[in-house]
Amino acid sequence: MLTLTSIDALRQWRTRQTGSVGFVPTMGALHDGHASLIRRSAVENTATLVSIFVNPAQFGPNEDLDKYPRTLEADLRLCAAAGAQAVFTPDTAMMYPPGFATWVTVEGLTDKLCGRSRPGHFRGVTTVVTKLFNLAQPARAYFGQKDAQQALVLTRMARELNMPLEVITCPTVREPDGLAMSSRNRYLDADQRRRALALVRSLRAIEAAFAAGTRDVPTLRQTGLDVLTPEVDRVDYLEILDAGDLSEIAVVQGKALCAVAAFVGTTRLIDNVLLGA
Repeated sequence: MLTLTSIDALRQWRTRQTGSVGFVPTMGALHDGHASLIRRSAVENTATLVSIFVNPAQFGPNEDLDKYPRTLEADLRLCAAAGAQAVFTPDTAMMYPPGFATWVTVEGLTDKLCGRSRPGHFRGVTTVVTKLFNLAQPARAYFGQKDAQQALVLTRMARELNMPLEVITCPTVREPDGLAMSSRNRYLDADQRRRALALVRSLRAIEAAFAAGTRDVPTLRQTGLDVLTPEVDRVDYLEILDAGDLSEIAVVQGKALCAVAAFVGTTRLIDNVLLGA
C-alpha cells in the first residue's frame, strides 16, 4: 500500500489506474466502521483509495478540532489490512492554500439537524469532498449511514453538479452492545460510555413503537426522549423527518429518518435509524 503525501503524488498514482477506483474519505482515527467501507470498496473496484485529513473547515470555533484524535500509524495499518491500495494524507496548506476563497454549498438539506446545530459545518464538508472527488476521480465513493445527513447532502451535491461517480451509503457498524462506532467514542470514560447507550436505546424504543403500529411523529419522538433525556447531559436533537429530503412530517407514511444527537459529558454523539424502510 502506498502513502501519498502530496497532490502530485496522488495525481501520478491516479493516472496509473486502469480500472475503477473506489474512494473512502475519512478524518482518521479509524475503526471497523471505516474498515467496512474499505472492504466493500475493495470488492466493488479495481483499486481503493482512502484519504485521511482532519478538515478544519467543518469544525466550529468551540468544537474539538485541536483534540480530535490523530492516529496515523494505526490508521495506515487498518487501511492496508482492509484492502486499500493507497492512502492520501494531505495537510491543511495543500487543501486550503493561502487566500483560499472558493466554497461549495448545498442549500436546504444542510439547514436541519447537524446543520442547524453546527453552522458552516456542511459547507466545510461539501467543499473538501468536492476537492477530494476532483483529485481522486473515483467511480464510487463510500460513506456510512451513521452520518445520514452527510450522505444525503453529498449524494445531492454529486448529482446536481453532474459528478461522474456514485455515492454509496453503507450500514452503520456498531459495537457489540449497540453503540454506533465513532472516532469520538474514545473520549468517553466508563460512566459516559454506559450512558451513551441511551442514544441507541432511544432509537430502538422508537422502532419498537413503530413496529407496534404507532405512526404519529410527536408520540414516537416523546417515546425516544423518555429514554434519552435521563441519561445524557444535553439533547441536541431527536427528530423524525422524511428520509428523502429531511422535510418535517407529522405522521410516518413512507420512509422516515429518525436521527439523534446528544452530549454525554462534553462529547457530542449522533446516531439514526430508518423507519418504514
